[in-house]
Amino acid sequence: MFYIPLITVTLLLIILISSIRIAQEYERIVVFRLGRVLERAKGPGITFIIPLIDRPVKVDLREFVIEIPEQTCITKDNAPISIDFLIYMRVLDPVSSIVSVQNFEIAARGLATTTLRAVIGDIPLDDVLSKREDINKHLQVKLDEVTSRWGVKVTTVEIREITPPKEVKDAMTKQMAAERTRRAMVTEAEGVKQAQILKAEGEKQARILEAEGIKEAQILKAEGERQAKILEAEGFSLALMKIFESARQIDQNTLQLQYLEALKLVGSSSSTKIVIPLEVLKLFSGILKEKI
Repeated sequence: MFYIPLITVTLLLIILISSIRIAQEYERIVVFRLGRVLERAKGPGITFIIPLIDRPVKVDLREFVIEIPEQTCITKDNAPISIDFLIYMRVLDPVSSIVSVQNFEIAARGLATTTLRAVIGDIPLDDVLSKREDINKHLQVKLDEVTSRWGVKVTTVEIREITPPKEVKDAMTKQMAAERTRRAMVTEAEGVKQAQILKAEGEKQARILEAEGIKEAQILKAEGERQAKILEAEGFSLALMKIFESARQIDQNTLQLQYLEALKLVGSSSSTKIVIPLEVLKLFSGILKEKI
């Protein structure tokens, strides 16, 4: 009698446990009830389903990446080229991602391959090598036009590597070598130019400093000569003042004796004509008056 309630409780526990589904924050649960999908996905958190009637399908909403292996494409100018790239996608509508397409990842891989060939076929080889960002955006737009019907958003397309034909690679290598040689020559010429400019600037500064030195020397020399002349003039002025001062202290008799000495020296010369100044005659008259 006790076995029947125990079995019942066990069955109820099994049914209860099997009816519980837990969805993480980045997950949603799409529930099919008797084959018909419910309008809205459930989660995150605990979701209750009806065992044997509901079929839950978990959908991851996190962004994921699909790697497209190397694909050989033909450019607009008939050049074969190999490209591999990455597609970043995320699910926006969990219900559409389950109902609208069987496996959107496989479908996205096939779509990316065909879209890549279509896009590259409209672009010349030079543009394929130089306009990678434009190709990425073009691929993203083309892929997103289709995946949006599946409730999936293409967030980014990144070309990882572009492998051109061997002859193109050889030509690019030669071009790069020539470009490096040109840049080296330009750098060397620029260095020589800068060195010459610096040398000329140094010589210019040296000449300026030399001229300023000569100018300063001449100014100092002229200043010295001026000061010397001023000192000489001041000395001469002082000498005259001393002479005049001394002359004021000489009496009349001393001056008369000096005149007589001067006449004596004049008379001893070989000259036949003697000019006697008027002052001397006055001097003689003064001497005669004193003797009388």
